[in-house]
Amino acid sequence: MTMGLWQNWVLPGIWVTVQLLVYSALLGAVVAFGVGMARTHRSRLVRFAATAYTEIFRGVSALVLMFWLFFVVPPLLGWQLVPMWAAVLALGLSYGAYGAEVVRGGLAAVPPAQREAAVALSLTPWQRMRLVLLPQAVPEMLPSFCNLLVELLKGTALVSLLGVGDVSFAAYLVRLATQDSAQIYTAVLVIYFVLALGVTRSMKALERRAKANLGMVVK
Repeated sequence: MTMGLWQNWVLPGIWVTVQLLVYSALLGAVVAFGVGMARTHRSRLVRFAATAYTEIFRGVSALVLMFWLFFVVPPLLGWQLVPMWAAVLALGLSYGAYGAEVVRGGLAAVPPAQREAAVALSLTPWQRMRLVLLPQAVPEMLPSFCNLLVELLKGTALVSLLGVGDVSFAAYLVRLATQDSAQIYTAVLVIYFVLALGVTRSMKALERRAKANLGMVVK
C-alpha cells in the first residue's frame, strides 16, 4: 500500500470517523440526559413518553434507521439529508436511548437520604437534580458511558454503507485499488483499537477527576 493511498483515503477516513464519533456522542449525550431524567419525572405522561422513546430506539436497528432517515424522510419532507448528518442522527438517537438507561440507573442509585435532604432545604426539582443528584450520579455513570462510546466508535463503520468516507469506506477503496485485503483490513483493525484505547483512557481520567471531586477513590 502506497503513501498516496494513506494520505488521500485512509487518513481523511480516520478524521471522518473521529468527527462521526464526536458529533454522534454529543447528540447521544443530550438525548441520554434528557430522556434519562425524564424517566424519573413526577409526571406519568412524561415518564411514559421517555420510556416509549427508549424502548422504540433500543429496538430499532441503527443501520435501518440510518437508511430510513436518508432514503425515506427526504421524499416525505421535501429535503435531502447529507449522508454524514443522517448517520449522526441515526447513531445519536439510537445510542442516546441506551445512554438514557444509564442515566436513569445512575439517578436511581443516589441514596434516598440525599433526595430527602434536598427537599428539606426547599430546593426546587431542577435544583435538586442539578446540585444534588447529578453530581453524585454522573461519576457512577462514566464506566457505562465509556462502554457505550467504544460501541459507538465501532458503530460508525455502518456509515460506509451510505458512502460516507470513514475509515471503513477508505479501507474498501484501498482494497479495490490494491487487491490486497490482509494489509488494509489489519491496519484498520489497529486503527479502531488505537481510537478505542484513546476513548477508554480519556473516560478513565474523567472518571478519576469526577470521583476525586466527591472525595471518592477510583481503583
